[in-house]
Amino acid sequence: MQRFISLALIAMACAAGARAGEVQVAVAANFTAPMQRIAAQFGKDTGHRAKLAFGSTGKFYAQVKNGAPFEVLLAADDDTPARLEREGQAVPGTRFTYAVGRLVLWSAREGYVDAGGEVLRSSDVRHIAIANPKTAPYGTAAVAVLKKLGLFDTVQGRLVQGENIAQTHQFASTGNAQLGFVALSQVARDGRIASGSGWIVPASLHDPIRQDALLLAKGRANPAAAALLDYLKSDKARAIIASYGYEL
Repeated sequence: MQRFISLALIAMACAAGARAGEVQVAVAANFTAPMQRIAAQFGKDTGHRAKLAFGSTGKFYAQVKNGAPFEVLLAADDDTPARLEREGQAVPGTRFTYAVGRLVLWSAREGYVDAGGEVLRSSDVRHIAIANPKTAPYGTAAVAVLKKLGLFDTVQGRLVQGENIAQTHQFASTGNAQLGFVALSQVARDGRIASGSGWIVPASLHDPIRQDALLLAKGRANPAAAALLDYLKSDKARAIIASYGYEL
């Protein structure tokens, strides 16, 4: 009897393994921490494995156009996924907003950034890190904020560009830049600054950072890709996303 039970368990495990799949996911750098948690939970709940690559949305666009094997894109904007959809690089009707990002002016120093961002006007600030506005939506938002505050021309010579928002945060966290415009998700937990000091930039100072997900053409026939997109809409995933300061 025990032998029959063991055989049955092996058969069940094999069947589960046959159903489990793998999905290649391109993830905007600002969404690194929450997506790592979501992918781990996704694997536990579904058996599927999400292989994650992190970087700037603009570079992912170029890579997809050049045949990169990504099956799902989690972008830092809504323009890039819409463009890929128009250009036939994605499955129509699969695009949706999985999060709305928040921008924060942040310093690794406690008490350095005031509640209104007036520190930007200080001549003592030598370097301000922003993500490359040509490829990173958070960089585009940072430029918009500086222009709206009438400070862009004043601080332009002090701006240090990160290749993506992850590198931008690195510049600020190491002190190579006294200030950095980074994603709230990188420095906050439960909507509050977890370390250093920061000013959560009012959403009225820049266009909404709507972050869209999309099933790419290479993932059309992959059940694991469709399952991941569905999972992003689940209560478990949404709770993780909200805990990093994103709006839903």
